[in-house]
Amino acid sequence: MEKQRFYSSLSTVQWFIFLLATSVAFPIVIGNVFHLSIEEISELMQRTFFVMGISSFIQGWLGHRYPIADGPAGSWVSVFVILAGVAIQQGQSTTETLQFLEGGLIVAGFLLFILGVTGLVNRLLFLFTPLVTGSFLLILALQLSGVFLKGMMALQGEPLRPDYVTVAISFGVFLLVIFLSIKGIGWMKSYALLVGILLGWFLYFLFGKTSNSSSGSDSFVKLPEIFAWGAPQLNAGMVVTAILFTFILVSNQVAAIAAVKQVVPASRKDEKQTINRASWAGGISHFLSALFSTIGIVPLPVSAGFIRLTEQKRLRPFLIASLALSGIALIPAIVNFLASLPGPIASAASLASFVQMIGIAFQSILKEELDERRLTILGITLLISVGLMFLPAGIFLGLPSILQYIFSNGLLVGTMIVILLEQLWKTKKHE
Repeated sequence: MEKQRFYSSLSTVQWFIFLLATSVAFPIVIGNVFHLSIEEISELMQRTFFVMGISSFIQGWLGHRYPIADGPAGSWVSVFVILAGVAIQQGQSTTETLQFLEGGLIVAGFLLFILGVTGLVNRLLFLFTPLVTGSFLLILALQLSGVFLKGMMALQGEPLRPDYVTVAISFGVFLLVIFLSIKGIGWMKSYALLVGILLGWFLYFLFGKTSNSSSGSDSFVKLPEIFAWGAPQLNAGMVVTAILFTFILVSNQVAAIAAVKQVVPASRKDEKQTINRASWAGGISHFLSALFSTIGIVPLPVSAGFIRLTEQKRLRPFLIASLALSGIALIPAIVNFLASLPGPIASAASLASFVQMIGIAFQSILKEELDERRLTILGITLLISVGLMFLPAGIFLGLPSILQYIFSNGLLVGTMIVILLEQLWKTKKHE
């Protein structure tokens, strides 16, 4: 009994570390692109931890009811980065841009909630074929691999140069997690991610590297600030973007649930009800993201990679870890300590989980025969979506703002292409 309790505690700790690792990098990225101060980044991290924990718990308890970590959406991060670039290029206020993003989160949250409560989301499920789901996971992994790889490089100076000691530590962590997940024995295999992060953190400080930190708070407990970026605003471009983005969010939750169902024990849950609950719970998550001024929080498909990597399939340790994350978010001293988890180490651990997600993406794509039609659709989707990621920044500045938002986001364009081609190009076999 004691041994079982000990391993259950380790499972909770590892889920906690995974939740932390998936949330540390993006607030730092957003803080840098919007030129936030160290204190503002730390406060954004606190609010992100708080919303992540509540959102993960709501989804696990009342929503889809799977151990799927909710976290900052890579797709939303790309929108934040794009709009920051547009605002800076045009000499606009980045604070006002953040307020428009709050408005966009509210619109997307409202649509998700309505789709889930009314059951209309199930009318959209025919759009998300195995090819669409697999393509979404693959493009998401490719898009975020650039973010994580850049984080592992610890770029600094002008022109940018990698810190080679940090690069060595980061890739060491990445390879160690992969090695232990494949060749590890017993608990070493199950807790590969935890071992990798702790060892990497130790080496980071052993070599005298510094990590993100902020000044301490005088109070023991501090509640997260509401509308820290100011009152939400909306314009036509953001409304249209949020409506289009709702398809991405539905695709994201369908992909996350489908991916996790491949690695957890067979479930008798009604799929339509699961999607309904996940949708309205996702709407609540987006309201909370806007209320507490964070990046949009969504179910993370990479959770399937983590579960496959560590074999942590039980729901209870996940729910406890989610509540713990929200709880520690109220204590500034702990938030500041956790925020000191080196970004390169968090990026390396996240990238290791994405290795498994690439495999899950291909498994989804290969659920149906790769005939000429499906191969052509996949080829067009990947060439255009990935190609957009390599275009120079600011290339679409001459276009209306709504088109800038769309064409600058390879994941959005790729998902729309694969959905349209799947529906418009029908053969006798598929009709």
